[in-house]
Amino acid sequence: MVKEHTLVVVGSGGVGKSAITVQFLYNQFMTFYDPTIEESYRKQVVIDDVACMLNIVDTAGQEEYATLRDQYWGPGEGFVLVYSITSKETFVEVQDLTKLVLRTKDAATFPMVIVGNKKDLEHERKVPSADGESLAKDLKCPFFETSAKTRLNVDECFTALVREIWADSGDDPVNPGGKAKKKGGCVLL
Repeated sequence: MVKEHTLVVVGSGGVGKSAITVQFLYNQFMTFYDPTIEESYRKQVVIDDVACMLNIVDTAGQEEYATLRDQYWGPGEGFVLVYSITSKETFVEVQDLTKLVLRTKDAATFPMVIVGNKKDLEHERKVPSADGESLAKDLKCPFFETSAKTRLNVDECFTALVREIWADSGDDPVNPGGKAKKKGGCVLL
C-alpha cells in the first residue's frame, strides 16, 4: 500500500524553494531564478521501506501572492520552511511563517522542517547555524542546512518531514502503536 502525503514548501522569494524542490524531484540544479506562483509535483519514494507518493506544493515567496496561502496550505500535512543562510530577513520571515502555519492549522505543533539553504555560499553567511538550530529546537522539529546546488541534505529534509508527519498522526509504519503528538483544541467525551 502506498502512503500519500502533501508537503508544502514555503519561504521568502529567492531563498531556493524551487531549486530544492527540483533538485529533490529531478536531480537538477536551477541556474536561473524564475519566481514561482505555485507549482505542484508528485514523486514516488521509499522511506523506511514504505512506498510513499509525495505531493509537493512549491509556493510563491512574494508577498503579492499571500492571498493564495489558504488555497495551497489547506491540504498540507507538513511544511518545509526555507530561508537563505545569506539573508537575515529571510530567517525572520521563516520565524513568522512558523507562527502562521500553527495559527492556520489551529495546532500547538505541526509537522515542519526548518531548512537553511545556500550552504554552498558559506562565505556570504549572515545567519549562524545556531539560529536555525535554536528555532527548530523551540518548534521541536528537524533542522537542516542544505545546498540545492550540491544536493547537500536535500533528500534528508523531505524524508525527515515525512517521518514527522507519521509521528504526528500516530500512523508511523516503522513504530506502529507510537503515540501521536498532542494537538491543541478540545476533546469531546
